[in-house]
Amino acid sequence: MNMLPEKFNDKKIILFDGICNLCNKSIQFIIKRDKKDVFRFAALQSEVGQYFLNKFEIDRKRTDSMILIDSEENFYVKSSAALRIAKELPTISWMRLFLVFPKFFRDGVYNIIAKNRYRWFGKKDECMIPTPELKAKFLD
Repeated sequence: MNMLPEKFNDKKIILFDGICNLCNKSIQFIIKRDKKDVFRFAALQSEVGQYFLNKFEIDRKRTDSMILIDSEENFYVKSSAALRIAKELPTISWMRLFLVFPKFFRDGVYNIIAKNRYRWFGKKDECMIPTPELKAKFLD
């Protein structure tokens, strides 16, 4: 069962840690550069986030930052998600070249940042609330 409105079916969905300052800044960075309107967003803590975690049987304890859902059957986590997101953004699409590095190496670097993100960048008490003009890009 697809719980998403039809208008989101052709969009790639980025799930992110809604209380993480680094994640929130990353989402704002992506929104500014998403000129082709490729992405929609949902916090991992949201109902939509929980739906996809359950649908794809993603262990929240092993993946606690960004996840890219690019179809009803396909998703990416950690460095693969970040680099595939970058691929869609003109100013940083060159970063897709890092996909040639072995996944264990890319994810190793990603894990260091993810594990320390609250200490290095801080966190919020609650998920980001989008401005009215950005609300259409977020899934409830």
